[in-house]
Amino acid sequence: MNNDYQKNIRNFCIIAHIDHGKSTLSDRLLEQTKTVEMRKMKEQLLDQMDLERERGITIKLQPVRMNYTQDAVEYTLNLIDTPGHVDFGYEVSRSLAAVEGAVLLVDATKGVQAQTLSNLYLAIEQGLEIIPVVNKIDLPNSNPEKTKKEIIHILGCKEEEIIEASGKTGAGVDKILRAIVEKVPSPKGDITKPLRAMIFDSKYDTYKGVLAFVRVVDGEVRRDTLITMMATAKDSMVIEVGHFKPNMVTSAMLRAGDIGYIATGLKSVDFCRVGDTVTDSRMYEKSKKPGAEKVQALPGYKEVRPVVYASLYPTDGDTYNLMRDSLDKLKLNDASFVFEPESNPALGKGFRCGFLGLLHLEIIKERLEREFNFTPTITTPGVVYEVRLRGRQEAQKIYSAMDMPDPTLIDDIAEPYVKLEIITPSQYLGSIMELMNNLRSIYLNTEYLDMERILISFEIPLTDIIVNFHDDLKSATSGYASMNYEFVGYRSSDLVKLDILLAGEKVEALSRIVPKEKAHSEGAVIVTKLKDAIPRQNFAIAVQAVIGGKVVARETIKPYRKDVISGLYGGDVTRKNKLLDKQKKGKKKMGSIGKVNVPSEAYLAVLKR
Repeated sequence: MNNDYQKNIRNFCIIAHIDHGKSTLSDRLLEQTKTVEMRKMKEQLLDQMDLERERGITIKLQPVRMNYTQDAVEYTLNLIDTPGHVDFGYEVSRSLAAVEGAVLLVDATKGVQAQTLSNLYLAIEQGLEIIPVVNKIDLPNSNPEKTKKEIIHILGCKEEEIIEASGKTGAGVDKILRAIVEKVPSPKGDITKPLRAMIFDSKYDTYKGVLAFVRVVDGEVRRDTLITMMATAKDSMVIEVGHFKPNMVTSAMLRAGDIGYIATGLKSVDFCRVGDTVTDSRMYEKSKKPGAEKVQALPGYKEVRPVVYASLYPTDGDTYNLMRDSLDKLKLNDASFVFEPESNPALGKGFRCGFLGLLHLEIIKERLEREFNFTPTITTPGVVYEVRLRGRQEAQKIYSAMDMPDPTLIDDIAEPYVKLEIITPSQYLGSIMELMNNLRSIYLNTEYLDMERILISFEIPLTDIIVNFHDDLKSATSGYASMNYEFVGYRSSDLVKLDILLAGEKVEALSRIVPKEKAHSEGAVIVTKLKDAIPRQNFAIAVQAVIGGKVVARETIKPYRKDVISGLYGGDVTRKNKLLDKQKKGKKKMGSIGKVNVPSEAYLAVLKR
């Protein structure tokens, strides 16, 4: 094994809850190591998207290579800056698989929060060396001592191991760099073995094809090497290799232990998947011969499953194909995003898309608008149900109420449940319990992190928390609570299909799956929205929400009334009554044969978030 090249390499990432100062600390690391000239330095340098800078959050993981000298020895530090929001946990898991150490960053003004715990557990599962850091010690309301006690409680480390730092002033940054060099192990790998590099991210370049962001585990790769993607068995000639500084800088080669990029030249996004192993085609073919040592694919990542589904429709039907190409390119850059074509009687042809959460949905929508100039129509987010039919063992996945089989054939309906963890100051315990009592939650336990902050755990159907829950939680706790959730499985629930009738006719596109106990309130909301959205006709329109044959909510859209007696200028009252009776009969007849045209605005009023 050749360790001479690798012994001075340190691969690490920064993990934290959203808004705890990861990107700001990254800026100070870049300054301290003189990776970026001061004249080119700007805030949140590693947040490359305008969207990240505007929102102040990291959406995409971003690698960067730094050179750092300590005790006259030069070290190569490869940092991967990770997102903090629960919806981008998959980006964090991919970063962790490419490194040997993690800087755990905790805001001294807020303490340990829900996503801090989640990311820490991911890092411990990967067996990474953890360097605990208390950040923002320069702020007047910071409480480093209290935050340290919380870190010791969750990590079990000693107080002297925790570094105090400030990403804003640069205090403690040198101590962090020293700790990374001393504590994070150098990468293990063999330069003499056949190339094995794991793809942890990728993006599309018009001139160079698919750019694969890789961690080289064994061997080396350089320009003009013929490579094979092991999962797809696709061969390609390397156009260019290089590092991130943080912009892409060409280099002669990438060797075992390095983090960098490979310009594959591939023009199709399907051949280069995140989690795949890149190997040298020549050596790979040799390894297939009898008696030769086989080239084994790297473990990769567990496949991520979307938890929230919503449909995206182009506002103009002519742009359908362009939208599909745009979604293809987004998927290459975001492996957790999935989509497939679908059609809706009201909105035409579109795509059913899977997301990791509502922020993920918002970001995809924003990126479509900014990067591809599309403004899609988005339907109400929903979840995937599992329906088991009588006499069948296998469950059938249901993405929308339109796919729901006849209720008489259904044996059981299951919906996804999640474990929800909320970290909050203890004075808000009552408010949170009141909020959760209004939902279909199951209380698990309460754990005290210290005298003032608690961790409360629940199990709850995913559909109850994907739309408004985050806002409701912030309102109930004056913005102090943080939340994290993870999928725990499907469970049987008492669910029904709620249908909408307009003038006695079922409108399939407006049907939805709801808990039986909420059917009346859901039905009332929908019929009220439709009453306001559908234009009045010359006859009364009954808007009904029904379950099976039972009406659970109803509104009536009043008809226009033509003044049929305006031409009368006198005479007996019976002449007036005769004309009014004739009008009444006409309206009744129109109501029985008239068809209601539902404008797309009415569908959107119900379907749109």
